[in-house]
Amino acid sequence: MTDTPDTLLDGTHTVLTPEYVEFRFTLAGIYSRFLAWLLDTLIVMVGTGAILSGLSMAMMVFPGFASALGFVIYFLVDWGYGIALETAWSGRTVGKRVMGLRVIQRSGVRIGFYHAALRNLARPVDRLPFLYLVGGVAALLSGSYQRLGDMLAGTIVVRERRLKAPSAIGAAAGEGLLADPLFVSRVKRLSAEARELVLSAALRREELRMEARLRLFSALGTKLQELLAMEKPAHLSDEKWTLLVAAALIPAPGARTSTGARAVA
Repeated sequence: MTDTPDTLLDGTHTVLTPEYVEFRFTLAGIYSRFLAWLLDTLIVMVGTGAILSGLSMAMMVFPGFASALGFVIYFLVDWGYGIALETAWSGRTVGKRVMGLRVIQRSGVRIGFYHAALRNLARPVDRLPFLYLVGGVAALLSGSYQRLGDMLAGTIVVRERRLKAPSAIGAAAGEGLLADPLFVSRVKRLSAEARELVLSAALRREELRMEARLRLFSALGTKLQELLAMEKPAHLSDEKWTLLVAAALIPAPGARTSTGARAVA
């Protein structure tokens, strides 16, 4: 597989699955992360200003506490903004979304509240002495562009890319099993991690060597039978069975839903 210019510029992070299949993620560079931070900082400052405006009467009564209160509110808004959005948006803030970036765990799966809280609570240290100098130096020295908060939380920041659903998934949509309400309902109940693995495997199948591809879908086919508590139809291969599950997860064209065939790379 040939590296793209973005990959060569920003570097890559490789995740090895238990089936010894490699998935590669394009790491976000310092420049794109800095631009995302600038946008997020602007939003935090506007939010802080709005809150302080609402508390202007109280600050007039206690003018000596105005400066201290401003700093406290700024840090509370800054922490709350990063933690809340990265938890709710699966590793994205407004700045990261605009720049096409996402925070994920080093294992390649989405982050939760614990990871978002750790990496954001460490920001005051990363900011020292100014403009994220400590965090920037740590990221440059790290092989995965991790600032101190990322090292603490076990996270990395990667570039996103939209991948079109392969034609094989569209072909799988013709299978009668997708009309079975029991099958579809059980697929919809899969965990977020299982959904990400199925969709990532389906979208990246052409990038894998044949041996790794067979090994991956064999393991996935067995695991999906266990998770769905359903036997795989005898006429389906493990790969076709997995693609059927992926087809059940991807909304039909024109469906009004926010779920998409998105993957990070």
